[in-house]
Amino acid sequence: MNKVHKIALAITIIGALNWGVAGIFRFDVVAQMAGGSAEPLARFVYLVIGISGLFNLGILFKNWREEEKVRIPRPKEA
Repeated sequence: MNKVHKIALAITIIGALNWGVAGIFRFDVVAQMAGGSAEPLARFVYLVIGISGLFNLGILFKNWREEEKVRIPRPKEA
């Protein structure tokens, strides 16, 4: 995993934690730090988190394809 993948994964995890806190405690950390969820800074952070999530989705499918290639076929029974 290269640096870009690690950074995208870290951003996605931070975003997931933010949504977890928002769901449990009704407190949006990003919105609080940016001065509101509609502020340009908060929207930018949400955009970066979303792009990171999409990037990680691509990594997930890439790993699934690689696993399919590695699987050893079972011998056919007579």
